[in-house]
Amino acid sequence: MNNLFAIVLALLLTQIANAQVIGKQFPDMEAETADDKKVNLPTDTKGKYTLLGLAYSKKSEDELNTWFSPIYNKFVKKATGMMAGMGYDVNVYFVPMFTGVNAAATGTAKKKAIKNVDPVLLPNILFYKGELKTYKEALDFEKKDIPYFFVLDAEGKIVYATSGRFTQTKLDEIEESIED
Repeated sequence: MNNLFAIVLALLLTQIANAQVIGKQFPDMEAETADDKKVNLPTDTKGKYTLLGLAYSKKSEDELNTWFSPIYNKFVKKATGMMAGMGYDVNVYFVPMFTGVNAAATGTAKKKAIKNVDPVLLPNILFYKGELKTYKEALDFEKKDIPYFFVLDAEGKIVYATSGRFTQTKLDEIEESIED
């Protein structure tokens, strides 16, 4: 019974934390593609919805990876045949964050991504190198071992937030927030 109570409490606290960022403007972030092109979030994504997945530790990056295929298949992959033209027109970025002493590893991570990540998915991966404090405060993410996901509207405001390992329920909620 104590385990059930702890799980319910953790879920409730997560929902409360996520609700605190809903409606806020996503803070400016300069990131880079694997081939060193700069992308300024949310400025460069304004005009359409954007889904961002952020991770700032190795463990959270591993959980971020559980999202790659489901998100790619739902929001990025272009429909063909009779379904051509259907689907979502949404920006999708996965952003590993390199901060503090780990910032020096950004170049190595880019090279590793170029070598190991499916080239079709590579444009959807951005690398952030810099300080973390601004984002921890603005986005309310304190647990370093889990990834955080944010859906931004066409103006860069957060309309949905979740965190942790992939679940179908979370993906359905992301989809609902984009359709609204």
